[in-house]
Amino acid sequence: MTENTTGVQAQQHDIIIRNARVIDGSGEPSFTGDLAILDDRISALGDLSKDRGASEIDAGGKVLAPGFIDSHTHDDHALVATPSMDFKISQGVTTVVTGNCGVSIAPLAIDRRPPPPIDLLSGDPRNFHATFAGYLDALDAEPAAVNAVCQVGHSTLRLAAMERLDRTATGDEIDAMRTTLAESMEAGAAGFSTGLFYPPARAAATEEVIEILEGFSDFGAIHTTHMRDEADHIADSIAETARIGREAKIPVLISHHKCVGRNNHGRSGETLAAIDQARATQLLTLDAYPYVAGSTMLDAGRLMTASKVLVTWSVPHPNYSGWDLEDVAKDMGRSVDDTIEALLPAGGIFFSMDEEDVRKILAYPHTMIGSDGIPGDEHPHPRLWGTFPRVLGHYSRDEGLFDLETAVRKMTSMTAEQFKLKDRGTIRLGAFADLVLFDAETIEDSATFEHPKTPARGIDRVFVNGRLVWSDGGFTGARPGRALRHRH
Repeated sequence: MTENTTGVQAQQHDIIIRNARVIDGSGEPSFTGDLAILDDRISALGDLSKDRGASEIDAGGKVLAPGFIDSHTHDDHALVATPSMDFKISQGVTTVVTGNCGVSIAPLAIDRRPPPPIDLLSGDPRNFHATFAGYLDALDAEPAAVNAVCQVGHSTLRLAAMERLDRTATGDEIDAMRTTLAESMEAGAAGFSTGLFYPPARAAATEEVIEILEGFSDFGAIHTTHMRDEADHIADSIAETARIGREAKIPVLISHHKCVGRNNHGRSGETLAAIDQARATQLLTLDAYPYVAGSTMLDAGRLMTASKVLVTWSVPHPNYSGWDLEDVAKDMGRSVDDTIEALLPAGGIFFSMDEEDVRKILAYPHTMIGSDGIPGDEHPHPRLWGTFPRVLGHYSRDEGLFDLETAVRKMTSMTAEQFKLKDRGTIRLGAFADLVLFDAETIEDSATFEHPKTPARGIDRVFVNGRLVWSDGGFTGARPGRALRHRH
């Protein structure tokens, strides 16, 4: 304790941020005040004119919010390979959720390039981890700039347990996957993800997923899913997703909800009504990203639903990264289908959604924000660098889709609640000091489809566990991130 000039004892803190517009993540109206940090926690909040900090920052009326929690990432290997995580901290993200779409970097021991889409994490088998505990230990040994909440992927489990992936699993294979999943949950996995759309899991029966998950509600975990179909059969997929949650008695999160293809533009009213109906009897929610284009492995089957395709990477032809697929076909002198075959393995950006559907899904009260960015792409989707500022700047401030307090809640407390992150996602006394200071008038996504690796404007400072990781437009060098082990 130190004495101030009035003779009243003043609290000493590591950092005080003064004169901020505090949006606490709850959805309640903002208020003007000060915030103090001591070690890794928020140590004081309100009028701190009598308190002192070893370092003090005048926010000048800028917004101080909880650090954003990216509910849907493929950052599993990036946390190790690019621990600065510039593409996340530059947009205010302080925690990432990994292991989505049925794809996780652990637990898997493999001696060859993994099949798509598992290779979106890394094409090098040496970068995978044989046990989930070993992966989390690796994150502890070499921390990243952000916190990580890690899930187990169904496709990853299938690859480890099955000789052939073109069929549903046998009872013995399901037992093997359940054993590995239990070990991973004990180690701290926060959930189990499926990607029934993708080849490694497409042949899996609904019953396979239910049997794997039965009993795991005791772990307090969540099931996140890239549904079997987001296009013509989207209604059936929502029904399947809800059934898995009901019968396995586990909360479900529909990943990157969208209505894909011209035939399905305008169906978001129908899909959201189906989600509302399911929510009446079970725990079910969703996340989304703020773009009309998605990105995943390059696949001829997806061309039917897309008006335009950009190549994000190609192993045999890396020179075509960033090109329009039709231009690649002309350059190669081949048909589009033959061009895809020549590019594989490869990734693409697919323009296949309708803006009005995107707006309705983002505005839905139970939608969280997840980027779904793929950091390993040579020419990534701009969502990797721009998702959160785009929601705050374009959709909240410029379009008025929802107020700023609602936008912040969708990317903080709502996500923390779903993944049971204790003392994160809100600004309150004693919570972890994961914070972002930004200018509500100027925040804007700068990443474009032409120049996707461009940091956002308007992000002033970012703190993770009480330490400054982003300031003056750059990474500070601090890597205080933690592997947030789920405890049951």
